[in-house]
Parts: sequence; structure tokens; C-alpha cells
Amino acid sequence: MALLGADYLQRNAEHVNALNVFPVPDGDTGTNMNLTMTSGVRELRSKPSDSISKAAEALSKGLLMGARGNSGVILSQLFRGFSRSLAGLEEANASQVAAALQHGVDMAYKAVVKPVEGTILTVAKEAAKHAVQYARRTNDVADLMREVHQKAHEALQRTPDLLPVLKQVGVVDSGGQGLVFIYEGFVHSLSEIGGSGLHDQELMPSEAAPPEEVAVPSAAPAVRKQEPASAQARLSTEAIEFLYDMEFFINRKLDGHTGMFFDESAYKKALEKDGDSILVIAEEDIIKVHVHSRKPGDVFNLSIPYGELTDIHILNMREQHRELLEHELEEVSAADYASTELLAGQAIQGMPPGQVYEWAPYGIIAVALGEGIADIFLENDVDTVLSGGQTMNPSTEDFVKAIEALSAEHIYILPNNGNIILAAEQAAELSERNVTIIPTRTIPQGLAAVLAFKEEETPERNAAWMRSAAEQVLSGQVTKAVRDTTIEGVDIREGDYIGIKEKTIVVSKASLLEACQLLITSMLEGGGDLLTILTGEEAEEQVTASLNEWVAQQYPELELEVQNGGQPLYPFVFALE
Repeated sequence: MALLGADYLQRNAEHVNALNVFPVPDGDTGTNMNLTMTSGVRELRSKPSDSISKAAEALSKGLLMGARGNSGVILSQLFRGFSRSLAGLEEANASQVAAALQHGVDMAYKAVVKPVEGTILTVAKEAAKHAVQYARRTNDVADLMREVHQKAHEALQRTPDLLPVLKQVGVVDSGGQGLVFIYEGFVHSLSEIGGSGLHDQELMPSEAAPPEEVAVPSAAPAVRKQEPASAQARLSTEAIEFLYDMEFFINRKLDGHTGMFFDESAYKKALEKDGDSILVIAEEDIIKVHVHSRKPGDVFNLSIPYGELTDIHILNMREQHRELLEHELEEVSAADYASTELLAGQAIQGMPPGQVYEWAPYGIIAVALGEGIADIFLENDVDTVLSGGQTMNPSTEDFVKAIEALSAEHIYILPNNGNIILAAEQAAELSERNVTIIPTRTIPQGLAAVLAFKEEETPERNAAWMRSAAEQVLSGQVTKAVRDTTIEGVDIREGDYIGIKEKTIVVSKASLLEACQLLITSMLEGGGDLLTILTGEEAEEQVTASLNEWVAQQYPELELEVQNGGQPLYPFVFALE
């Protein structure tokens, strides 16, 4: 069932992307939901179980760790609640499935600070509400899911009535559409199988191949701060105290082995006696463990009483360090050996996280797309840059791994995109570290927040100053429209350059220079002292020069800075302070 739901979503991911309200080239709801669902199915396939509850739990865990963007996080929460409602069941009847759908909706609404109706939340809510009512009249899960799919489709058609911008653009909600595709896959799967109850075999993708992942555009590599390029050489290999990087799962019920009672707090304290970089995620009968230890045998001996150990990975970080030093002697580019590459969607394997530096009072993680922008962050106290943006959202697991890789007492995360904040918040909840999310929604906000950071201040005051600084900057960006539409009175033609001030499209012109000029004019309506221009991959030198000359003539009192951002899709990004 889950496989076919994921497959239906995957085959229609581009259709979902096309429903994004803004006609920008990096509409990504379908991509995020597909990557999230694919992660769930992968976990489901790797953790077979004889009960519906365990199958649902595996799916939930995969979705949780692979969640990308707001749509992906909400999807993961829908199935997290679904899974918890089915806990302890071998199979589920129609009433239990309906209750699970409702529990998923409740959990998803709680996860969103300000729920907005007319979105995926509304579609899920209306479908679940109908499911609870209809389950009183049927015991057939397939029949129930047909009703759920139909009601979700009807709710989707009403989303433009609840969210005016959808009606203005003439589309339904993209996240809601993605959920309808998933439900459609569920219906077809249950119809093929038949039967009145939901079993693990119907949730498990036993024979079919996993869905293909949507291709994600390439991005500039994310790098860790280097000061200077030979920082690795200043650390002796023997100084890596906890040399074994260990990652494994404890399966509490595999082969009927129940294990003894798991006291998570006591277990972590035991690991801390001879290890660091500890991450323990306990989800019912599956426990994920990550630790750097001097004595891997002791870690295994500590863990075995709790269940069977699976998916065991051990890396010798001293060996890795020797290889890095060898690369340096061969004069390989610093980016090839000293960078910590945290590309969204890739594991942080093969690097010794946090061993180059002593534990610092603070660490900062930022999200950015573009080598120039990444360099700017790294030059201003940021330790790790996750490669990502509107199109390429880091997953919850990407953030968790980045957090655990930092040797810092308190960590700040700058998402720099509104569609990434939920995944960052979810990662902070999963981690045992002290993490504060600064809810920056744009690159200019993130840069302003970093510049406000003061090493000598308390975590609370730093957080307050960083939030305040982010709120003071006005952001603008220019990109190409991917379709004809009209938004808030602005007529847009495909191929035109559209100027976006914060979240609002204020101009659409065939000329890139003219679009930039009109956007800057709009941004300066309330005044400003400093305008920073970040040039992207598609920024032409002649246009940049003409824009600089125009700003100097029109606003002689305005201070102007131009920096190479290297961001794709957006030729120019503006920050006004």
C-alpha cells in the first residue's frame, strides 16, 4: 500500500511542483514530498515486520528522518500520528484505520505553529473526519480508503475558496494534491489485494521495486569553516581521542528477542563514559545509536542486552585523518580534503565530525545555495553550511547529522528559507544537544543574523539579537517566471523576470535590468542606508555594471555593496538595511 502510494506521488511529482503558487523555476512541493515518501518506503523495506503497527512504525521513522520542506515535515507528522495510533496491533480494521488517520491530523496540526487552512492540513483533516464517520457503516478498509480518497479530492477542490491566493492563480494546493495522489495509490493497492482488514503485507512493499527518486538539481558543495586550509595538519592523528565512529540500530523484537527494559537516560550516560557525539533515537522497538567511542566492544556489550544489533557501521577516524593528511601532501585542493560536505540528501560518512576543533561555546549551521554565499557565511562565524534552498531542501536527518558533527555547547541553525524551518525544528527536537532555531526566511536575513552574533554573549541574548537583526533587513530577489499568471494585480508572462520583495511579487518585466531597477525602487520606498547585491550564476556583467551605475545616480546617499553569491536560478538577490 505504501509503495503504491509513493509510486503514484513519484509519477506525479512534477505535476505537484507545477501547482506552486509562485511561478518560479524552483517550485518544489512535489520534489520534497516525493523524497520524503521515498525515505519512508526505503526504511519500510529494510525493516520487515509481522504486524501492521511495526510496519507503520518503520514507515513513520523513514518519513521522519527524510522529511524535507514544510510539505515533507507535515507528511511525516501525518504518518507519525497514524503509526502511534496503530501501536500494538497485528492488523487494523476500518475503525482503527480511520482513528489513525485522525490521530495523524491531530499531530500534524500540533507540529505547525500557525496552521493555514486551504493547504495539505485541510485536505487531511476533511478526509480523516469523513473516515471516522464512514467507518461506522463499513468494516472494509478498501471501501473506507475509497471514501477517504474521494473526500480528500473534494477538499482539495475547495482549497482555493479557503486560500485566496490559490483562487487568484487558478490552482489547488500543491501539498494537498500530493496527499491525494498518495491516497489514490493506497486505494489501488487495497483494491488489488482485497479483504476487509489492513495487514502488514498491504503496507509493506514486498516484491515491487522502490519508487524512483525525483532528480534534484545540483548545488554548490557545502563546506565547513577552514582557518586556514591547513587546519587538519595542526591536529595530530593521535589527538582524535574517540576514534571509532559507530552507527547501528538496536532491534528490540527481531526474531522474538524482546530485550530488557530500555532506560534511555541511563544508556546515554553509560555511552558518555567513554564516548562523545552521542545520538540515540528511540522509537518503540527500534533504537538508532550514533557514538564516537574509544572502545567499540564496550558499546556493543552495553547494547546487546536491549536487542539484536543491525545495520552496523564503524569507521576509524584516525585512519581517515591519515588519508586527509596524505591528500594535503599531494597538494590537493582544500575543498577536496578539508571540507565537510553536507549536501542535502547525502550522509555525512567519511569525515571525522568535530574532531579538528576543541569544543567551543557556540556553533552555527546555515543553509545556502551558491558557493559565494556559502563563503560569505563561512567568513562570518558560521561553522557548517548545508547546501540547500527552495529547490533542494535539507532533510531532518541532514540537520541531525550536522548538529552532531559540531563540537559546540550551543548550536544555532539559520534555515534561510521558510520552507526549511520545520525540518530544522524537527531536527532540534530529535537531537539531545542545545539547539536554537533562528527562523530566517531569506539569505539576507541569515547574513544579518550572523553579523549580529557575539561570541562573548549568552545564548539567550545572542538569539534575541540575531532574531532582531533578521527582522530589520528587507529582502528582494529576481528570477524568471515559468508560466503565465496574474498575482496581486501583476500580470506575468512566462520567461519574464519577476521581482519578489519578501514574499510578494511586485514587478514582472522582459528586461532583467528593468525588473531589478523597479524592485529596488519598491524596496527603497521606506528608506534604507545600505543595499547589498548578491550576483548569481546567471547575472551578466553588463547588467551588473549598469545596475550599479543606476543605483549610484538615483540614490547617491545609499551605500552599495556587490558580492558574488553564485546562487542558481536567481540572477540577483538584494538585501536592504
